[in-house]
Amino acid sequence: MPTLTQAQSNAVTELLRITPAVGELGRLFADAGHELYLVGGSVRDALLGGLGNDLDFTTSARPDETERILRSFTRAVWDIGKQWGTIGARKQAAGSDWIIEITTFRADAYRSESRKPEVNFGDRIEDDLIRRDFTVNAMAISLVDQRFVDPYGGLADLSRGVLRTPFEPERSFSDDPLRMLRAARFTSQLGFVVTLPVLRAMTDLADRIGIVSAERVRDELVKLLLTDEPRRGLDLLVDTGLADQILPELPALRLEIDEHHRHKDVYAHSLTVLDQAIALEKARNHQPDIVLRLAALLHDIGKPATRELLGDGRVSFHHHDVVGAKLARRRLKALRFSRDEIDAVSHLIELHLRFHGYSDVELGKGEAWTDSAVRRYVRDAGDDLERLHILTRSDSTTRNKRRADRLRRAYDELEWRIDELSAQEKLDALRPALDGQQIMELLGIPQGPDVGRAYKFLLGVRIDRGPMPPEDAASLLLDWWRAGAPPASDSPGGESSGTGASPTMGG
Repeated sequence: MPTLTQAQSNAVTELLRITPAVGELGRLFADAGHELYLVGGSVRDALLGGLGNDLDFTTSARPDETERILRSFTRAVWDIGKQWGTIGARKQAAGSDWIIEITTFRADAYRSESRKPEVNFGDRIEDDLIRRDFTVNAMAISLVDQRFVDPYGGLADLSRGVLRTPFEPERSFSDDPLRMLRAARFTSQLGFVVTLPVLRAMTDLADRIGIVSAERVRDELVKLLLTDEPRRGLDLLVDTGLADQILPELPALRLEIDEHHRHKDVYAHSLTVLDQAIALEKARNHQPDIVLRLAALLHDIGKPATRELLGDGRVSFHHHDVVGAKLARRRLKALRFSRDEIDAVSHLIELHLRFHGYSDVELGKGEAWTDSAVRRYVRDAGDDLERLHILTRSDSTTRNKRRADRLRRAYDELEWRIDELSAQEKLDALRPALDGQQIMELLGIPQGPDVGRAYKFLLGVRIDRGPMPPEDAASLLLDWWRAGAPPASDSPGGESSGTGASPTMGG
C-alpha cells in the first residue's frame, strides 16, 4: 500500500494528467455557480497511481443543469439515468478518449425490503460521500478549487489497505447488501482486508443478499473472478456464509477430502486450479476469460454428490464430471449467465477428465491413444479446445514432482500430436468426404433422419481412419447401407474413443 505521501503525490500526478480533459469542465460548472468533484473509485485509483480514462464526478447541479453544461463542453452527451441524477459524456482531449459520468449529490433513503433506494438529491458533498460503500471510495477532489475532501478517513484506510464503511457496516450492508459482494471483490482487486466489524456484519447479514437481483450478483461475481487474484475474495465469501447464498456448490467442496489425500480438501484444490488457470491464461497471452475461470472454479462441484468409499479405503467420485456439468448448468442459469457461457462452462467441466486416459500411458497404465482418439478429443472440444488445454493442465495439483512432470510431458505430447494432425488434416474443420446432398444422391434417399445417420457414420469413419478420397468413402457408405444401415453407434464412428478416466483419476 502507498504511504500517505506517496498517495498524495500520485493524486497530483494523475490530476495533472487529466487536467487537459476536465479543466475546462471544472470552469464551466464554477461559472454556473456549481460544485464539481472527482469522486469515488476515480479518486481511489488516482491516489493509487492508476487512474484510467473513465472518470466519475458528483455535482451540486441538478441533472437538467448538468446536461446543459455538458452539451456546451462536448457533443457526445447521453442520459445514463436522469431519474437517478446521472448524465454521461465522451470527450477527446490530449490524445485520449475520456468517458465522463456526472451524478448529482445524493442523499438516498432505503427500504428494508429492497436494495433500490428512494432517490433524494442532496446539497452537500459530505452527505453524498457517507452513502458510499467504503471509506476508500468516499473521497473527493474539487475541480473548482482543487480541495481534497475526506470526511471519513479514506486516505488513512487506503494507506493501511483496509476496507471500512463510512458509517456502521450493519446499516450500510442492510441498505445495500450488494456492498458485501463488493467487499469481496475489492479484497482481490486491491489486495485490501476487511475490518473486523465489516467481517462480522457480512457474516450476520449474509442472507440479506437474497433481496439483490441475480443479474447484479452475477455481475459482481464476474468482476471478482476476473481479478488477478480472486482466491482472496472467494475465501471471504465462503468464510462469511455469502457463498452459501449465491454459490452454495463452492463451500460444499470443503466437506470433501480429495481422493488422492494430497490436498486439504477439494475446495482448496479448486482454488489452486483457478490460480493455475489464470497463470496459464497470462502465459499464453489470453485476456481474462470468465468461461475458463468459472470452469476452473466449478470443475469438481460434482464430487460431493458422487463420493463413494471403496473397499480398499480409497474414495471414488465416479461420473463427477457429468454430474458437475449438470450442477454448473443449473447454478449458472439461476445466476442469469448467457446461454453461450453456460454451454461452454458445462462443456469444459464434462470434458475435464478426458485427458487422463492419455496420461495413463505415461503412468504405466492403459493403451496409447490412436490418431482417431486424438481426433475425437479435438472434435469433442470444438471451439473450447484452447480452454480445455488450460483447464486440464491446471487440474494437476499433485505435490509429487515426478508425477507432475509425467503429466506435463503427457499433455505436451498430446498438444504436439494435435498440432501435427491439425497441420495434416485441418482438425478444426473435421467433415466427412461426402456432404448431405452427395449422400442423398448416392443412396437415393430424400432429406430426413437417414441422411443424418449416414453423415454420422461417415464422420466416424473420417475420425477413425483419417482423410480419404470421396470414392472410398462412397464405397464404405454403400456397404454400410446395404448391410441394413445399423445404428450409427454401431458404426466405426460410433465407438467409444476409450479416453474416459478411471473413477478415482483426475481432478
